[in-house]
Amino acid sequence: MPFNKLTKMLADIESRYHHIPPVPRAVWRNPFYFIAFGFGTGAIPFAPGTFGTLMAIPFYLVLKLLPLSAYIIFTIAFAAFASWLSDSISRDTNTHDHPGMNIDEFVGFFVTMIAAPDGWQWVVIGFILFRLFDIWKPWPISYADKHIQGGFGMIFDDVLAGIYALIVLQVIHCFY
Repeated sequence: MPFNKLTKMLADIESRYHHIPPVPRAVWRNPFYFIAFGFGTGAIPFAPGTFGTLMAIPFYLVLKLLPLSAYIIFTIAFAAFASWLSDSISRDTNTHDHPGMNIDEFVGFFVTMIAAPDGWQWVVIGFILFRLFDIWKPWPISYADKHIQGGFGMIFDDVLAGIYALIVLQVIHCFY
């Protein structure tokens, strides 16, 4: 299946599950909002999570040059920053987990790609797996999504989706 058809399919699935409220104007005025909204990808009116994950790929390609321990430390620190930022902006906008605020997709994708094999095909597989687990939300991802509040909760369900995708990616790599 060509990549653009798969991206469209993921966007269609995602749009069925999310009603997207208006994007705050501060996205274009405040650098923290801009970062939280995936460097502007969260303002795209459909599939902001998918576009946020696509935006994470170039950052991952730079980060993967780090030693594995530094990559993991960065991912943990970034998750903590994203949690704080998501909580702060959610309180500021009085909107819990705005779908356009897709910094959590960056965190989830970075988790997915921990120790990922080299090659563009693994980036594509990681992207697909993360989006599938993030949209599908099998247990305990669905539980975390519904029951853990605040910025930590907004990030944690994507970390769990990233862990699921990481495990499947590594299993595929073992048998490939």
